[in-house]
Amino acid sequence: MRKRSLKRISVINNIKIHIINNLKLYVIVSIFFLIGILIGSFFIKNIQTDIQAQIDTYIKDFIEILKQNHQIDHTNLLKDTIINHIIFTILIWVMGCSVIGIPIVYGLVIWKGFSLSYTISSIISALGLGKGIIFCFSNLFLQNLIVIPGTLALAVSGVKLYNSIIKDKRKENIKLEIVRHTIFSTFILILLIASSFVETYISTNLTQIYINTI
Repeated sequence: MRKRSLKRISVINNIKIHIINNLKLYVIVSIFFLIGILIGSFFIKNIQTDIQAQIDTYIKDFIEILKQNHQIDHTNLLKDTIINHIIFTILIWVMGCSVIGIPIVYGLVIWKGFSLSYTISSIISALGLGKGIIFCFSNLFLQNLIVIPGTLALAVSGVKLYNSIIKDKRKENIKLEIVRHTIFSTFILILLIASSFVETYISTNLTQIYINTI
């Protein structure tokens, strides 16, 4: 028990040190994520009425299907979310290794923020503020406790690699930094895959329970 406690403390301390050492990059990446959130919210507020009506109808129809005890295909949902996380991680990894890829890294972070904001705004628009917030909380909150920090950490790792390559173009340094970036990206991917299980087997069940009460 004591060894486990010491390992947990060590992991927490390492995370704190990592964030402190890269605080500037985390702030910059977080700003891009917030930009994506603002764009997503603005987009929903300013789309055409007929498109908004189609989105509202889709969400309400989806809820009605779940109310009729339609079973969610957990296997396909898990597979799809894991594939999405793998693709996203590989893109960040590749772009971080490329000198010209950093704008794409920031673009991917903006897209993540946009997608989350778009989804939340659409649900609230369709269900109203109260029901919409509860639905979003049950369906999106838990996995995004992992996905959002993981997204920011991946982007920071990619930007950090780029900065290291620019500062020191020796092959030995580049190889070392790529190895570090790869190990870190793999660790984050494992966390993102864990979030897929949370989304598939916890969030969907919470959503089903909430839907049955409205």
